[in-house]
Amino acid sequence: MDIPTYEPAAALDFFKAGGEVETIPAGRTIFREDRGRRSFFGRDKMYLLLKGRVSLTAAAHEIRSVKAGEIFGEMAALARTPRSATAVAKTPCRLIALDSKQFRKALAKKPAFALMLMKVMVARLREAVARAKDKGALSVPDPEDVPQEPPVFDPKSLADMVRGLCDDAPVTFMRNQVILEEGQVGTRMYAVLDGRIAVSINGAVVDRIGPGGMLGELALIDQSPRLASAVAEDNVTLQPINRNAFIALVKLDPELGAALLAALAERLHYLTGRLK
Repeated sequence: MDIPTYEPAAALDFFKAGGEVETIPAGRTIFREDRGRRSFFGRDKMYLLLKGRVSLTAAAHEIRSVKAGEIFGEMAALARTPRSATAVAKTPCRLIALDSKQFRKALAKKPAFALMLMKVMVARLREAVARAKDKGALSVPDPEDVPQEPPVFDPKSLADMVRGLCDDAPVTFMRNQVILEEGQVGTRMYAVLDGRIAVSINGAVVDRIGPGGMLGELALIDQSPRLASAVAEDNVTLQPINRNAFIALVKLDPELGAALLAALAERLHYLTGRLK
């Protein structure tokens, strides 16, 4: 069972399931960079560009030119973070915008799209990590600055979710025991049932995951080596989930797909913030 790569036709099908086509004149600002407070989920939208060209700028410098068939603005919409760029229509544009309610409506109809979008975001996450390593931006931060990843699922309901999808029993790790190692091949991801885990890249802690969180899913999404290491900060209990079961879970539960996308967007926002 494979996760599809990004396909503009599939993206169009998904966005049409939740939103409507809009026409934007050249020169109009679609959204503005916001370095202030976190936005409320639902206020910000994500977009699919159908025709034209959109320029994304940060601190007055163009960071990306969006072409027809591409998605933009999803970071702030998914992770409830401030806009990290300003989007301006450089030519007359046609696009479809989705707010939170519309996104979930479309995801309920086409849950497999979450997997495709995850693959896109994992690719961006790996690029951000590579840039951070090149710039030496992954030094050990103040512990207070390391985010605690929000829960993705209810630990009490996980047993029902995975029953019949995988045969792996829960596993335990003692405090300071290594769970995952950066660079290794990943055949399982893990759902945290109890305890807390520190996730690090190049020795720098970049995430903390508690009950209801997941780790190791990146290697399952793009079938590449582990991006980070994980160590138990106290005694932990984890539910292993193989790749086929993970894909089935996302397709069966659109809300889980939305929560995983939000977690990926949070990680990407944090890492790109370290590069500024």
